[in-house]
Amino acid sequence: MPKLYPLIFEPELKEKIWGGRKLETILGKKLPPDVPIGESWEAYGGNVVAYGDYRGMTVDQLVDELGSNLLGKSIWESYDGIFPLLFKYIDANEFLSVQVHPDDEYARTKAGYPKGKTESWYIVHAEPGAKLVHGWKKDTSPEEVEDAVRNNKLEELLEYIDVQAGDVVFAPAGTVHAIGGGILLAEIQENSDITYRLYDWGRVGFDGKPRELHIKESLETLDYHATAQHKNTPLSVAWDGVTRSYLVACRYFVAELMAGSGAFELDFQGDRFEILSLVSGAVKLEWADNKISLRPGTTTLVPAALGRLRIVPESEDIRMLRMYVPRGLKEDVVEPLLSAGYSLEQVLALGGDIRHNDIASVVQR
Repeated sequence: MPKLYPLIFEPELKEKIWGGRKLETILGKKLPPDVPIGESWEAYGGNVVAYGDYRGMTVDQLVDELGSNLLGKSIWESYDGIFPLLFKYIDANEFLSVQVHPDDEYARTKAGYPKGKTESWYIVHAEPGAKLVHGWKKDTSPEEVEDAVRNNKLEELLEYIDVQAGDVVFAPAGTVHAIGGGILLAEIQENSDITYRLYDWGRVGFDGKPRELHIKESLETLDYHATAQHKNTPLSVAWDGVTRSYLVACRYFVAELMAGSGAFELDFQGDRFEILSLVSGAVKLEWADNKISLRPGTTTLVPAALGRLRIVPESEDIRMLRMYVPRGLKEDVVEPLLSAGYSLEQVLALGGDIRHNDIASVVQR
């Protein structure tokens, strides 16, 4: 058995025209001076390990070296040895472009990418009045959307929603969306960086020129139905010394929030890895005869075969995101929540709008 430990990476910072400084002021990340930083990529194939025996290696290199001991046997096999997720923090100082991501089939057959991009957001911080775009006000069509883009009237078709800290928004592939200014959020998604920019508010890039739009590709991948559900309602259960809240669930990932001031344990017996990211507070991780402390904004990837991991809060209250590829939605989400007394309707809502709901396909079998 190779030596395993919770992996912490060097964040990969992304300069963006719409970025700000909240990754530093709220999450405590060290940013380069006088540069608008919009994203911090915390866990994906290219992240570099920051400490320990694997220091300097990337996640992709560790996947090759550790295989199922890192990912878990079924994930290792079903994803052909490719790390399946990308977790990042996003700081929007102003609106991002209005964009859409393709589904897996379009990405593979039309764009040459192995995966599309379904994603979900947990709002870490939102200024008063902060909004984002999520879907359409009403059912629309490719012709209506294209005409609106050409005539700078797209904003009239978009659905704007108010957000505050703690909100959860699920954006399946095909959802038109744009993160608004004054928002710091955590994003979990498929391991894909394919984005089609439909509209950019008339903005110019760092070079002073309008940024490229991808109108044709956007029109081919958009879902033109109005979105019925814009926010998820977390479902919470008492678990060890904390409250465990299920935030979102789909075939690609499940996201939970562990909150409170009590210690709790996770048992890694080889079936799946997990990504843990501390949003607030301080914790100590304990495994075997080892321990390490985490500060806010720190993300760790826990190998599938690590064994027992104990999380001990070192502050009054913590908020820790917990993200993983489900073994099965029925096993990991549906059955535990039904047993906790939630209705099937409440559980289904974790999967978002019914037209894209992976939980529905599981419970209807």
